[in-house]
Amino acid sequence: MKVVLFCGGLGTRIRDYSENVPKPLVPIGSRPILVNLMQYYAHFGHREFVLCLGYRGDAIKRYFLEYDECLSNDFVLSKGGRDVELLHRDIDDWIITFVDTGLHANIGERLLAVEKHLEGESAFLANYSDGLTDLPLNRYVEEALAADCVASMLAVPAPHAFHVVESDPNGRVQRLQHVGESVVRINGGFFVFQREIFDYIQPGEELVAEPFRRLIAHRKLHAHAYDGFWASMDTFKDKQRFEDLLARGQAPWQVWKD
Repeated sequence: MKVVLFCGGLGTRIRDYSENVPKPLVPIGSRPILVNLMQYYAHFGHREFVLCLGYRGDAIKRYFLEYDECLSNDFVLSKGGRDVELLHRDIDDWIITFVDTGLHANIGERLLAVEKHLEGESAFLANYSDGLTDLPLNRYVEEALAADCVASMLAVPAPHAFHVVESDPNGRVQRLQHVGESVVRINGGFFVFQREIFDYIQPGEELVAEPFRRLIAHRKLHAHAYDGFWASMDTFKDKQRFEDLLARGQAPWQVWKD
């Protein structure tokens, strides 16, 4: 299945890392988060990607045009540097389509812009390109395709750094609950779409607004609850968390190393 990745956002909340690096290229170790995500999909056999570009799309194109597998893989150097034998390879069997979908386009508009690149696909995968997980993808896809729905998304526990506060009209707190102990779940991306999704999107609409409300009304939106590892990179603090996990050898999203 082809994988559509939305790579065009401004990433304003992580600008404290860099003004010039688009969020998909923010590195985790030796590879950008985008490449980590693509390796995750490739591990499960999905190696055809459609990148929806926008802000600093030129940097993303340049990254792949200048991609050097030696910088992120082990290799053997011989004959004074004339011969390089890679011991592992990353992207030699990937097919990547780069599409400029507009600087200020929303997710729904970006998806509509790449519809022609999904010809012949009865179903496809899509994601925001800023989240990683250890989700057993093939099992999830099988469940999503069997659900008789047009769209499926990952439903993950809300971030654990917040508390839900319930109070009476006078402001007296009646209940204080850590969200990690509640049933609150959020949209974690990792979408599985039937091609019929394009029938639900009108020009200018945000994907998870009007189109998803139509899907809900028709009972065609499926959610897969997952309590394993999932995290997104929205802020510099999130980047540091990914780096810390990698440094400790506890990077659960690297399923390709299992």
